[in-house]
Amino acid sequence: MLDYPALHAVATVVQTGSFEKAAAALNVTPSAVSQRVKQLEERLGVVLIVRGNPCTATEKGAWLCRHMEHVGMLEGELMEHLPSLADPDKPREQVTLHIATNADSLGTWFLPAISNFSRKSRYLLNVAIDDEEHTAEWLQRGRVLAAVTSVEKQISGCRRTSLGALRFHATASPEFVAKYFADGVTAQAIGRAPALTFNQKDTGQSRWIHQAFGQELAHPTHWLPSTQSFLDASLAGMGWCMNPALLAGEHLASGRLVELIPDTPLDVPLFWQINRLAADRLTDLTREVVATAKSRLLG
Repeated sequence: MLDYPALHAVATVVQTGSFEKAAAALNVTPSAVSQRVKQLEERLGVVLIVRGNPCTATEKGAWLCRHMEHVGMLEGELMEHLPSLADPDKPREQVTLHIATNADSLGTWFLPAISNFSRKSRYLLNVAIDDEEHTAEWLQRGRVLAAVTSVEKQISGCRRTSLGALRFHATASPEFVAKYFADGVTAQAIGRAPALTFNQKDTGQSRWIHQAFGQELAHPTHWLPSTQSFLDASLAGMGWCMNPALLAGEHLASGRLVELIPDTPLDVPLFWQINRLAADRLTDLTREVVATAKSRLLG
């Protein structure tokens, strides 16, 4: 038999980030939470929580947390059909759903989708951010129930829906272009002009260079982990970068930004992949994600 009080303790520690906060949420002492977690870890022979500030789940701990999400969804359904099972003196617990997306989607179209869902749903959301090429790993490792990803292949145990393509333009301010590309956007000029890069996983600028020049080119870069800051920094002349058309369109139309090479967009196909066990209970979430994507992404 599964020790659900212990499983609940693990999930709550991971969700709140500490044993003390978990104890307050569960209305028990921190030592009781610690004992439940320790006993479960000893029984399973694995570490479930990395003690730190904040506490985080190990890979095995993440799988247990996703199991508790499924249990919470099932219990919610049961309470709707048999409300007399609920303790009238105990507030109904809200289930937190863990999902992953890339920063550019969150900054352009994904937030309206999950906002529409949350207004009509009893669920809370925990959104993780990673590069669109890597969010699939969060699903494969059991860290999230659903993800926006550029991985077209259906992930084992998931359902996949095509969302469309997020278009990017290689953009910079007119002043930046005049300074670094006065003689044209050449391989030599790219090697001197500072770019903007989100983090080490961001391949957008390199993919566009390969698409435009047919080769890999080394280039200097600033590191700036923010979709909105990419736009602001390019407007300020800090560097060139791949800006989503959904954010850069007005600035391109007004001339505040220009394409380095006209009519050379980079289109990134996106997919919604959701754990098959949760898919039927989260049809409203999938519906909002797909509908919003279809209205804002390229078909």
